[in-house]
Amino acid sequence: MPVPNPTPQPGRRKGSVWRTVQAVLWSLLGVRKGSEWQQDGAQVTPLQVIAVGLVALALFVLGLMALVHWLV
Repeated sequence: MPVPNPTPQPGRRKGSVWRTVQAVLWSLLGVRKGSEWQQDGAQVTPLQVIAVGLVALALFVLGLMALVHWLV
């Protein structure tokens, strides 16, 4: 049985879900430090950003629909 290599491979990114959520939310606000933006680019994959962005968009639309339903 091969022993797993604890060091990450150079081409792989290690982005957490929370890091991706933070990156998407800060980008929606349009405010982000340059150093943080560079770290996001190095750690978060485009697929993670797309997935979290779609979930955020769905939650935003559902929130607007609930607000309109509550007001009307």
